[in-house]
Amino acid sequence: MSKLLIRIFIKNKRLSASQERERYGVLSGAVGILCNLLLCAFKFAVGAFTNSVSITADAVNNLSDASSNIVTIAGAKLSGKPVDDEHPFGHGRIEYISGLIISFLIFLMSFELLKSSVEKLIHPEEVHFSAASMIILIAAILVKLWMAFFNNVIYKETENVNAKAVRQDSLNDCIATAATVAALLISHFTDFVYADGIMGIIVAILIFVSGVGIVKDISSRLLGRAPSPELVKEIEDIMLSQDCIYGVHDLIVHDYGPGRIIASAHAEVPCDADILAVHDVIDITEKIISKKLGIMMCIHMDPIAVNDETINAYRDFMAEIIKEYDARFTFHDFRVVDGRQKTNFIFDLVIPHQYPKPKQEIIADLQNAVNKKKDNIFLVITVEHSFV
Repeated sequence: MSKLLIRIFIKNKRLSASQERERYGVLSGAVGILCNLLLCAFKFAVGAFTNSVSITADAVNNLSDASSNIVTIAGAKLSGKPVDDEHPFGHGRIEYISGLIISFLIFLMSFELLKSSVEKLIHPEEVHFSAASMIILIAAILVKLWMAFFNNVIYKETENVNAKAVRQDSLNDCIATAATVAALLISHFTDFVYADGIMGIIVAILIFVSGVGIVKDISSRLLGRAPSPELVKEIEDIMLSQDCIYGVHDLIVHDYGPGRIIASAHAEVPCDADILAVHDVIDITEKIISKKLGIMMCIHMDPIAVNDETINAYRDFMAEIIKEYDARFTFHDFRVVDGRQKTNFIFDLVIPHQYPKPKQEIIADLQNAVNKKKDNIFLVITVEHSFV
């Protein structure tokens, strides 16, 4: 069913990547609206008949889900808008903002359900059991399971955060409806009148927790999270596969929304190479990354001495000192400048975030370690953190 819908509404070889992504978002929203409105209508009827607050609350939750599906469609449409003078990086982050709106709707629903469930505990009422209501609720679970599967397919195809949010919300709805079924059965076969209220509170907590997870994921994207290790490796592998690139550092990846990634990096190249030839290699590397990974790449050339045996020996010496101090440290832009009394080692040192020691103490420790082996070397270190 999922593949059939995608084949009918999405697959078109003439569509661009952004157009195809927009259609995925609209399809996810449209299917969600249809399913949730049908579920809402059936559950309202069952809730009124059985006098069950958890079923009625579940129906309202489906109505809320339908409104979140509208947000999904709006987000897909707006995030697909082309770049303009005021937004040269496009409108892709609107998808993240719409995902936050969905999470806020989830929070609202959890609070409303919690309120009604607490009232049910304070003033319990008899819940009416019927086979018809059980059938409808079990059918609702199956529908929500399919919706979760359908949105999971869309998420895997597009990494659309809204589809991920709807997928999680659908799974939570399955649990919520299952809890409602449990409350009905307990109330029917026992005299425990508080089951409905207790189950409603449990469902409210589940809905709230799902909202927190969505907010954390999307907020991380909006704030600017580190790229995945897989993406970093792909970029570095492409760069290091070029003959004249000996090292890569200061890689920064900016995410401006799905399909809108801009990255920059420093490439270490031989200082004695033909600058025009190296520049051509850098241009080609940028184009390869753009074609293979869909990333707008900007590479800065850092000239280093690679054929000087003395500098190479100094570099190896410094690498051993740093490794002994902390194997997590890395360094780059290593240069050697002879002074009147001492030889200056100039380089950038990359340390982990939240490292317990202050930068000046690290520099002093490394200087002391060097002095124990060579007393004519002075370290000029710029301490920094990685962006990946």
